[in-house]
Amino acid sequence: MSEVILNMLPLEADERALFEAAAPEATHIYARRNTVTEEQLASATVIMGWPHAGSLSLAAKLRWFHCMWAGVNDYLESGTFPTGAALTSSAGTNSQSVSEHMLASLLALCRKLHLSRDNQVRHLWIDTGTMRTIRGATVLVVGAGHIGSQFCGLCKALGAHTIGLRRNVTAAPDGMDELHPISDLDSWLPKADVVALCLPQTPETIGLMNRRRMSLFKRNAILINSGRGTVLDQDALLDALREGLLWGAALDVTDPEPLPADHPLWDAPNLLITPHVAGGLRLDITRDNCVQLALENLRLYMASQPLKNTVLPQPRIT
Repeated sequence: MSEVILNMLPLEADERALFEAAAPEATHIYARRNTVTEEQLASATVIMGWPHAGSLSLAAKLRWFHCMWAGVNDYLESGTFPTGAALTSSAGTNSQSVSEHMLASLLALCRKLHLSRDNQVRHLWIDTGTMRTIRGATVLVVGAGHIGSQFCGLCKALGAHTIGLRRNVTAAPDGMDELHPISDLDSWLPKADVVALCLPQTPETIGLMNRRRMSLFKRNAILINSGRGTVLDQDALLDALREGLLWGAALDVTDPEPLPADHPLWDAPNLLITPHVAGGLRLDITRDNCVQLALENLRLYMASQPLKNTVLPQPRIT
């Protein structure tokens, strides 16, 4: 079967030429998420980009789908992903964007910038008092993958001691002082000045940071969540903030999203909420990384080599 590549990535003209050179005998079709046709989906053997999850039920010939985002749960849970097709993600391409957003949120909480901004809106000149520094702090990253590792590096550069937790423990990556299994979570929570959650949504992570674990936090610790909102018990967080047990928290993800206008988290003290904007294509480098990974995977696919960021294994090209 000849390859028909439906490319829905945000490409420049010169980049399209690179994809066509990587698969010169394939038919290349370019479309956008909201303009792709049923005929284009039905003809595709390869899809790259961000189609609506349910639309993949039309891709009966699909052999490989490369998602332009790190999260692929929508496609797996839709019940419409074609049987036997390979699935790869763009995990790691937005590490700089998300890790910098996390650091910005952490520094804002340490310096109480959120309080100064509130006072600015009310035209009040008020000294917000004692502040915090990252230097000398113990930063615990739960889910030390691409993003968590890069966040560790940023914090370490500012003088923090960085601890990573993840399922598979090998050598600690650069910027991480220690790496331990995630099963050690309960023993590390009381030692951490900063707890950063960088976890995907899986059956194992839903509700992981529950009320019992929140009770293990060091007093005046800071919580950052940039993974998925379902990982965190938001009611427990709300209580901890209201009772003054935490210095503060920053959430780029919530459950649900968007957060309803009447949700009590909006009024929680010392809480920064951003509307899931840490990643995405908000930095040019994220788009560039995404395009380069897809191009590299296309070259591997055409050479019948193992793909990067495999979620579902690739079929053989016959």
